[in-house]
Order: sequence, then structure tokens, then C-alpha cells
Amino acid sequence: MEKITSFTIDHIKLQPGLYVSRKDHLGESTVTTFDLRLTNPNEEPVMNTAEVHTMEHLAATYLRNEPQWKERVLYFGPMGCRTGFYMLLAGDYESRDVRQLVWDCFRYIAEYSGEIPGASAKDCGNYLDMNLPMANYWGRRYAALLENMDESRMHYPE
Repeated sequence: MEKITSFTIDHIKLQPGLYVSRKDHLGESTVTTFDLRLTNPNEEPVMNTAEVHTMEHLAATYLRNEPQWKERVLYFGPMGCRTGFYMLLAGDYESRDVRQLVWDCFRYIAEYSGEIPGASAKDCGNYLDMNLPMANYWGRRYAALLENMDESRMHYPE
């Protein structure tokens, strides 16, 4: 079998950033998959499942309610390696096109307090596995990266 696209990226050189992972074409439509990389793979500790789960609830809720983008959001969810998230959008985009959206989303996560959306037995299959303080921490950390990020963190390393 051929390697899938995400396994062809040099994770030794990969730094936290906002990358276009792939673009899929479905007839006349394009779906852009973004790699929202929060940690330095194989160098830093990965995120724990509780904060990843919390961030997924918060980001998915934010993105699907954001007036300009909600109709284009197809998916937001964690990477199995727990070093970041994937965001799939309907349309043909580059990292610079969504930087503001992702920055706003992670500032929302950083500043969020109160009940976590969907964190109930009725709404979620693992509602007790949540950690809002750590989700706030990761939100602050990634928002700070996005705020000062240069082009080198928007294109996968060669």
C-alpha cells in the first residue's frame, strides 16, 4: 500500500504551525484539510485526551457557529498522535486564508469558562473526560503562536 499523505511529512523537522495538509477534489468542489499543529512532534509531550476532548468540543462549537465560515466547516477533530487537530473546510484555501479564523477560535478556547458545550451524558459518549484549564492553556499557547507566526509555519518543511 502507498503511504497516506500525512505519513509523508517529515515529523522530525515539523514545528507547531498552521499547514495545508491536503486538498481533495470531488467533482467541481475542493475540500481543504488543515493541519493545526500545536506541539513539536516527538520533541514535546503530547496533549492529554481530556484537554484534546475539551478543545474539540469548544472548537467544533465555535467553528460551526462562526457566521462567515459555518457553512464551510466540514470537520474539526484531533490527530491520533495528539500533537494537533485537523480542520476540513469546503473550498480551496491556503493557511493565510484561515489564519484569522483559527486565531479567533483558539482565543475563544483560551478565554472560555463555564459549561463545556455538549459535555453531558446525553450529548457525549465520554463526557467526563474533560479538562478546561488545560484546554485554556493550549488555546493561549496556540493563539500566541498564530499571532506572531511567519510564513515558515504555514508550509510543511522540505
